[in-house]
Amino acid sequence: MKKSQAYFDALNHDYLKIHQTKEELFWQNYMGTGEEDVSARYAAAESAYKRFIAEPSRLQEIRELISELEAEASADNQPLLDGLRGWYRFFDCNAIEDPQAQVLLDEIIQAEAALFAKRKQQRLTHINSKGERVNASLGELLTNQANNENEAYRRSSHNALRELEQWLLHNGLSELVGLRNRFARQLGYRNYFDYKVNKTERMSPEQLFAILDRFEEQTRESNVRSLNELVAREGDAALMPWNIRFTSAGDVTRQLDPYFPFADSLARWINSFKRLHIGFNGAEMQLDLLVREGKYENGFMHSPVPTFYDNGKWVSGVINFTSLAKPDQIGSGASGINTLFHEGGHAAHFANIRQNAPCFSQEFPPTSMAYAETQSMFCDSLLDDADWLKRYARNAQGEPVPDELIQESIAARQPMRAFNERHILLVPYFEWQLYQWPDEKRTPEAITALARDVETHILGVTGSPRPTLAIPHLLSLESACSYQGYLLALMAVEQTRAFFLKRDGYLTDNPAIGPDLAKHYWTPGNSVSHDDTLRSLTGEGFNPDYLAQSCNQTVAAALQEAQQTIASAAQREQPAADFDLQVHIKVVDGKRVLADNADGDEAMCLDFADFVQQTYMKN
Repeated sequence: MKKSQAYFDALNHDYLKIHQTKEELFWQNYMGTGEEDVSARYAAAESAYKRFIAEPSRLQEIRELISELEAEASADNQPLLDGLRGWYRFFDCNAIEDPQAQVLLDEIIQAEAALFAKRKQQRLTHINSKGERVNASLGELLTNQANNENEAYRRSSHNALRELEQWLLHNGLSELVGLRNRFARQLGYRNYFDYKVNKTERMSPEQLFAILDRFEEQTRESNVRSLNELVAREGDAALMPWNIRFTSAGDVTRQLDPYFPFADSLARWINSFKRLHIGFNGAEMQLDLLVREGKYENGFMHSPVPTFYDNGKWVSGVINFTSLAKPDQIGSGASGINTLFHEGGHAAHFANIRQNAPCFSQEFPPTSMAYAETQSMFCDSLLDDADWLKRYARNAQGEPVPDELIQESIAARQPMRAFNERHILLVPYFEWQLYQWPDEKRTPEAITALARDVETHILGVTGSPRPTLAIPHLLSLESACSYQGYLLALMAVEQTRAFFLKRDGYLTDNPAIGPDLAKHYWTPGNSVSHDDTLRSLTGEGFNPDYLAQSCNQTVAAALQEAQQTIASAAQREQPAADFDLQVHIKVVDGKRVLADNADGDEAMCLDFADFVQQTYMKN
């Protein structure tokens, strides 16, 4: 046992060191805060990390240690045995025994790094609400397209997204697909999509599409009905890709905007999590929340130090997450707090995994993307609930959002629920076809036509408001061919919400939610399957029907449900936000620290709000 324990401890520490080095350089590179050579240093660290997790000799070594421990049949060996089995699953997902596949992996990493470096230099422009043509991030383009009252200005944002698609297609995206396919085929898979789905979700593409096709069929009729209703109300032009977000919800979004001041988003997130009793077990967290030139254009959470018990001693997490808020832009407050709840949900999940090795608490395979996204999406789902809006959405005068506006929001949002969730279907349907194509077929023109065809088939309109190829997930080895995880997660979210609502009757400020999520979903990490976590909490396995039912709900039914939720919440006294989150938070803008909770959460939130007000809201 001593030999096994020594091996296990060394593996834990070696992994932690190489993982932390890679993640710290990842943050500098993606935040644009590193030195000139950070891109090359990150690529080298990423290659070293990939070589470590792909080391084939580990599998045989761990198999032998497991066999020796099993032969001893001692209860004292069980924690060590569980830890080694976790590492075996980890290396089984990542180990690459074929030398040629290892060479291809390094080629992919270098090609992605080169594309990312070029993309950082590529400027996108659009016309903002003031009629000025300005540089814009992806988040600003999407927000402007959804909220700008001027159709020509909205179209300028969509044109920029289409231009980005073409830039990517002429600057290496197709070649990346080819490299990934060569890598996957070297390992015995049909293509990279086949490889990725098997590794991340433990299913074949055929099993995946059996689920996705079922959801597509169940929601097809409600999607068509909602589009027809939108045309009847707003005219044919409402379905143009630069109009559909605005015509379906733009006016309500503008009316709600005063109740979502970005300056207050940090405090609302903190207080909501406190009342849910969602804590972070002593984690160190760094939040970079504002848009900035040179910064990666998508929100994410990564954990440079995964949590685990190191021979009984707790190693708390070090966690970074980011958003791209532009506080003086309409809709930024709502999107900003959504990111706090979403990435904060990820952070809570990974801060609460309590196993004896970091392999259980890192974000990559064998951690299922659907499992990880269930945690974040459950948290951000609360923001649309009528009782959460009534308690937390307040304007500068402290007035709560009126019931009538909540009802208008539901009336605008619910008809588009099927459209919005089907939007996620675009990526797996597109990628599955793209990765089956031979290299010579993947021309920029053919790939563009495929994207438009899939958008038309799934959404029922001539183009997606967020063009498929402009979605950043397609560019990274880690996130490519994984987007379906978001829809699988949404299915699990609705199943989880239904369980809590049936048992407790409410979600907002429910102090049982944090402990229950920690016990059933978070503590085991990837030591069990996503389906096992759902069974542990809800008593039933994965069931996609809950999401389809929510998408197909009528506006009248949704309004009645909201009224009942508000009335029920009025009967419950709001608990004090005095739960100890057990976390040290720094809010930064690049290298600059804007706020810190060393002197308390309230002081941090006030400092952050003051910075936003003074920097963005002077006029």
